[in-house]
Amino acid sequence: MEKRTIYKVVTIVAVVAILCIAVYIMVRGLGLNPNYDFGAGAYYYADDPAIQDLAERPAYVTKVPKWIHYVFFFAWGALMWAVWKWVDKK
Repeated sequence: MEKRTIYKVVTIVAVVAILCIAVYIMVRGLGLNPNYDFGAGAYYYADDPAIQDLAERPAYVTKVPKWIHYVFFFAWGALMWAVWKWVDKK
């Protein structure tokens, strides 16, 4: 068999196995805490029952103006885009 064919077979087997495991975990409810009933978000919110208190007050306060955060965000995006273009050329 060709290497390419072997990689395709291994990839398909891995994807099918991962999907089967994910369905098994969801059907069995593994990882859910029965003491907390948060619906679909039970995986995320089960570790913090006081999440509503956190959502109503600011978690992080800074004296830095919001526009500077936006500048850094877009500068980081531009830098990563340039790096990706450079990597893609190589």
